[in-house]
Parts: sequence; C-alpha cells; structure tokens
Amino acid sequence: MDDQEMQLKVRRVSDKFTESMYVLANEPSVALYRLQEHVRRSLPELVQHKTDMQSWEEQSQGAIYSVEYACSAVKSMTNSSVYFKNIDTLLRQTITMKEQISNFNGRRQNDVTASPAPSVPAPQNSPASL
Repeated sequence: MDDQEMQLKVRRVSDKFTESMYVLANEPSVALYRLQEHVRRSLPELVQHKTDMQSWEEQSQGAIYSVEYACSAVKSMTNSSVYFKNIDTLLRQTITMKEQISNFNGRRQNDVTASPAPSVPAPQNSPASL
C-alpha cells in the first residue's frame, strides 16, 4: 500500500470518528431540545385538563354532599313513621272529641228550645226582713 492510500483511509476513519463524537456530544442537547419543544406544545392543553378536572371534582363533591344530605333526610323520614302514627291517632281523637262536643251542643240547644227553663220568681223584700 502506498502512502497516499493509507492517508485516505486514515482520513476516512478520522472523519467517521469525528462525526461519531460530534453526534454523541450533541445527542443529549438534541434530545433536551425535543423535550422542551414537546413540553411547550402540550403544556397549555395539560393545564386546561387540570383546570377542568379540578372544576369537575368540585362539582362532584357538591353533588356527593347533596346526595348524602338527601339520604340522611330519607333515613330520618323512615324513622319518623312513629311520629306520623302518633299524629294520626291524635287527629282521630280530636275529630271524635269535636263530634262529641257538636252532638252535646246540638242536644243542649234542642233541650233549651223544646222546654224552657222554669222561671224563678224574684225574691221579694218583706218588711220583716228589713
């Protein structure tokens, strides 16, 4: 092999080695650049999703509170059946008493109009009692 051919081969190997070193040295910065580019593009959308999720969470918490409150109200209503039964009994008793009072007042009025009360003579002042 002659000297010129050897120099050409050495130059090729040297160029390939330099190119490889250049690629290896710049690869991390290219990767970081791509990551930065990706973050810039996707970050606003991710922030919007996060905001939406927080809003939905607040709405869900409000709905859960409302449902729990409604459930407790229904449970307390099932426990109040005893009170409603007592109210029903008292109302029935009141209606019965009202009817008895009405019947009593009706008989009393009939008795008063049918037979007048005996008249009581007014006391007379006698001269002896003075």
